[in-house]
Amino acid sequence: MSGHAAPIPMTARRSGPLTGTAEVPGDKSISHRALILGALSVGQTVVTGLLEGQDVLDTASAMRAFGAEVERQGAGHWTVQGVGVGGFAEPVDIIDCGNSGTGVRLIMGCMATSPITVTFTGDASLRKRPMARVTDPLSLFGTRAYGRSGGRLPMTVVGAADPVPVRYKTPVPSAQVKSAVLLAGLNAPGETVVIETEPTRDHSERMLKGFGADLHVEDTNEGRVITLIGQPELRAQTVAVPRDPSSAAFPVCAALIVENSDILVPGVSQNLTRNGLYTTLVEMGADIEFGNPREEGGEPVADLRVRFSALTGIEVPAGRAASMIDEFPVLAVVAANAEGTTIMRGVKELRVKESDRIDAMARGLEACGVRIEEDEDTLIVHGMGPGGVPGGATCATHIDHRIAMSFLVLGLASRQPVSVDDGSPIATSFPAFEGLMAALGADITRGS
Repeated sequence: MSGHAAPIPMTARRSGPLTGTAEVPGDKSISHRALILGALSVGQTVVTGLLEGQDVLDTASAMRAFGAEVERQGAGHWTVQGVGVGGFAEPVDIIDCGNSGTGVRLIMGCMATSPITVTFTGDASLRKRPMARVTDPLSLFGTRAYGRSGGRLPMTVVGAADPVPVRYKTPVPSAQVKSAVLLAGLNAPGETVVIETEPTRDHSERMLKGFGADLHVEDTNEGRVITLIGQPELRAQTVAVPRDPSSAAFPVCAALIVENSDILVPGVSQNLTRNGLYTTLVEMGADIEFGNPREEGGEPVADLRVRFSALTGIEVPAGRAASMIDEFPVLAVVAANAEGTTIMRGVKELRVKESDRIDAMARGLEACGVRIEEDEDTLIVHGMGPGGVPGGATCATHIDHRIAMSFLVLGLASRQPVSVDDGSPIATSFPAFEGLMAALGADITRGS
């Protein structure tokens, strides 16, 4: 996956009402972790509802390279025969993580305290992303990393032969950094402690506990303190992956801005560390019903009934950013179709995602006739009201799946079609996007 596929231009046109049921894929974050923790466990882990996007498939390939037996049994149904904590073999080839920042950073963590040497690479987008935010704390265990200038891939990581436990306070809110340190702590003796000043998505903590790790979390004056006792024997589990709230965001937001739409999105994760977008949409006036609340795979889920809504711009609290960091691009699209101004602060983490998402959304929205303001940590969208965006532009996706899907959602409600230069990255997280949206009535086609 390190070479990017041929570009696939795509165009979205103003559509009639979106109706029907949108069964979005399994949660990407949980899918990565299910494969990794299954590989680190003793016995056979069974995973249902696994997202079969390219990012997760690349993680499955990596776990095979470390010696785990990872097999697809059917659609979304996978088994992992683990090698246990400390049981990773040294791969014979380079680990290619494609487009996935989550994949590469978590895999670096889970091998960092084993006496093996691994070289990582990825596609053009991933090779631009900073890895020092993970390799710096991993070095505290005794791990060494050698990469390109700026701590970028390709990178060779030499695992610690005699790891020591660490106490680490995260300098930025990042579930990837937290998770990498916790995964490294599994094969280190004693207590590994991670301190978060701002809570981030807690799938790693939930799943580590579910697999039998001795982990506890405490809220203190210093922050959220997560303590893990190293060298456990993780036990294989059956994991039911809930539907991804980040993927659900696209049909949900499309229904909110396409006139007279009314859709159902069942079984969407309602994890409090992931639901910032939905809280924000409700505050903007979105007509969303959260029905049949329940628990699946240790995660809270609900069925979302979403109807077209007249929305009003708001200021999104900076403290909410970590719980919706992947959803800001599509929120910017919603904001463009709202009345008034939407202010998004505390979003500098968007600068170092698959692309500089603040810049990508700002330039694309401006090309479609929307007035934007931005600085390093802020994106401000001046709304044009329902259906008021002129559109008529081709937007650059920068090999970023969420940028591509966001601008295609914009085109469904704009006066003129909106095109993207390349929709191929969508397959990394939401391979069924085109078919699902078409089934709801969206007019999205390949070509410009």
